[in-house]
Formats: sequence, structure tokens, C-alpha cells
Amino acid sequence: MPLPPEPVLRAAVRWLERLPTSGHRRCRALFSAHADFSDLTPTQYDAAYSWLGETGLLDAGVGRAPIPQQVFEAAILQLPWFQDADVLVQEPGELPEDALHAAEALGLDKLQAFQHVHSMWGKVDVEQRMRIGSAGETALVDLLKTSLAAQVDHVSQYSDGHGYDIEVADVALQLHIEAKTTLRRRRLTIFLSRHEYETMIHDPSWQLVAIRLSAELTAEAVCSVPTEWIRRNVPQDRGFSGRWESCRLHVPLDHVSSGIPRVTPLFQETRSPILDGTVAW
Repeated sequence: MPLPPEPVLRAAVRWLERLPTSGHRRCRALFSAHADFSDLTPTQYDAAYSWLGETGLLDAGVGRAPIPQQVFEAAILQLPWFQDADVLVQEPGELPEDALHAAEALGLDKLQAFQHVHSMWGKVDVEQRMRIGSAGETALVDLLKTSLAAQVDHVSQYSDGHGYDIEVADVALQLHIEAKTTLRRRRLTIFLSRHEYETMIHDPSWQLVAIRLSAELTAEAVCSVPTEWIRRNVPQDRGFSGRWESCRLHVPLDHVSSGIPRVTPLFQETRSPILDGTVAW
């Protein structure tokens, strides 16, 4: 959904400010007849009302946040660059022009716009990671069960204390897989907890595996991230008074291995090409 024009954004604020007490018909009449609102056309007010319906703001009601902030965040959420805002917009000066135009129309300064962009990105990112993370683990378990002559146990379904999500067990091999899921094709970003990291340090069977899903949440590719690379790139505690508890790692794609090489001895003839490395990450 493209960014609405500046007059439509201003009209959207006026709708949200008055709808709770006046209703649609009275607001529409007010905007059409009163001189205070004649700077915008009836067409622009109608476009703003339709846009509010498309974003869900009409159904959500008036939230606690100021209305201009709600309108700004709803507009930004629809823009194509927003999903990569954590990388593309790391300071106020890196805000795209469309975000700056929207902020100006709604009376927000550059710092406020930057803060709202990253606040919204954080909320959306957490929700998405929970949703696709569960789907990724399930997809990986299914691939392992149909590809390996081994017992596959989805341990995170009954405990999150292991420091990994999936256990593969056989007489000849044991593997503890920490699964990370992404929908992105050209970038691999993982979030690692301190508990997962310390499990990696002490457990030679631990392996971080990323699974890429399609928009329909079906498995497209799998890769393995080297433990040594993780060890070199996590933050370092600098004293007894401070300790990192989680971190975000951007993994260069030339450092990963397609598939899961460590389970090669357990492959059956029916193995998935996603797991044996035939499908490149």
C-alpha cells in the first residue's frame, strides 16, 4: 500500500479525533460545511476514511498513543522498506523521504519519526519471529523425520530449558539443533540468547540451523551456521557488572553451509534435497 498524500494523512487525523463523539455522518457534514475544515476537499476526506478502514484504525478505536503517531505508524507499516528498517534506518538522518514527508504532514519532528519507526519495527519483528519461528521448527522437524533414519524429538514443545529446539538421536550420532527461521532470501539475521550460546559452548552436539520459509510458510531452504563463527561474533562481557543476555547476529551468507552436513550419515534414500545441500541457501 503506497503512502497516502499529505492532505489524506491530515484528514485521517481529523476523522480519528472526532469519530468517537460525533459518528461518521456528523463528521462528514462538519468537514463539508465548516470553514475550519475547508482546506481539504470532500474527496480527500473520503479517501482518508477509506484508508483508515484499510489499515484497521477505524476498527481499533482510539488508542493511548497520540492520534498523529497512530496515523504515522499505520502509514509507515505499509511501506516496502519497513521490513528492513533495522538495517536501513539506523539514525534519524537515514529516514527515507516518504517517512519524512509523512512526519512533517503529521507534525512530528525527525527524531520522533525515527523513534516511532523503530518502535513499530520492534513490535512487528517480535510478533513475526514468534509466528514464523514456530512454523520453521515444525517444518524442520517434518523434513528430518522423513529424511533421516533416526529418532527426531521436538524438545522445545515441552521445555525451553534445553538451549536447543530439536534432538536427533541415533547409535552413531546425536545432534542438538537450535532452529532459526527467516522469510528473507538475501539476508540471514539470527537472535541468540545467552542460554543458547552457553549451551553451544559446552555441548559439542549443538548446531545452529536456519530454515527459510516462503510467504506461505513452506520450507524453501536450510543452512548450517558454523559454531566457530558464532563464537567469534557474539558480544564480549567487559566486567563483572555487565553481561549480555541476548544478541542479534547478521550472518554473511558465504559463511553458511547449505543443508545440514552433520546428519549426512543418517540420510535415507527418501531424503529431502533441502537437507542434503542440493538446494542452495
